[in-house]
Amino acid sequence: MAMETLRPVSTAVFQTATRTTPAFTCRTSAAFARQQQRQFSLNPFAGPQTLVATRTLPYPGKAIYDVISDVSNYSKFLPYVQSSTVTKTSQPASNGKTYPEEAKLVIGFNGGVSESFTSRIYCVPETIVEAVSGQTDTGLSEKEIAHHSARSTNSEEDPSRKDTVLTHLATKWLLKPYPYKPPPASAIHPDTTHNNHHETSDLPSEEKCDVTLSVEFAFANPMYAALSSAAAPTVAEKMIDAFEKRVRMVMEGPAHAETDRKGLEGVIKSK
Repeated sequence: MAMETLRPVSTAVFQTATRTTPAFTCRTSAAFARQQQRQFSLNPFAGPQTLVATRTLPYPGKAIYDVISDVSNYSKFLPYVQSSTVTKTSQPASNGKTYPEEAKLVIGFNGGVSESFTSRIYCVPETIVEAVSGQTDTGLSEKEIAHHSARSTNSEEDPSRKDTVLTHLATKWLLKPYPYKPPPASAIHPDTTHNNHHETSDLPSEEKCDVTLSVEFAFANPMYAALSSAAAPTVAEKMIDAFEKRVRMVMEGPAHAETDRKGLEGVIKSK
């Protein structure tokens, strides 16, 4: 599911690699409750490359999960995704809902270049969304994904196992509740934060959510693997940016999402 930024064309990789992404330790946008954490393991000759990004978003986990699991609408808000089609759906989970089980994405670059990919999708309600392709297998337990069908390991029977420019792809979203209680007025100043241990704010608690995105991928062509190492560190961040904007639009309306986007761009340009 992370193919939209893992470009299988060398010219596209070079174009992405020449962009400068500013480094800053704290977002001033109100959409970020805590500092973003990023981890990268990008040796293209040492097996699959790994990207991990974590943010705390000021929205309920259910709202965020609904957007992440809504694969059929990815083409509406993810860069380079020309179409996103759910081709199989799960049986009802313990909450009575069904979830995407297989999806085909068409990714387009530079006007006339496109690739199509099929992924096996596994959803643990309101907690995990995992997508895998190629010979990669899910790391989830049978109990967690009992509502999903068993999948064939034969590439002739399962289109998600057919060879593409990637030999390995595993994308995993993990959501954890992050209950937040604003500190009392007497504990806001750094010198008085200790008051938060024995005083309670009159403000209501806020429902937030820790969101972690991990992406593992390996290219079939070593040249693509080497070229991608320059652009890859921005992949997870761009994906979370796109999903966060989508959640904000769903929760607060398009006008709020656009205002937040312009505010964030102002922060980036000022650095």
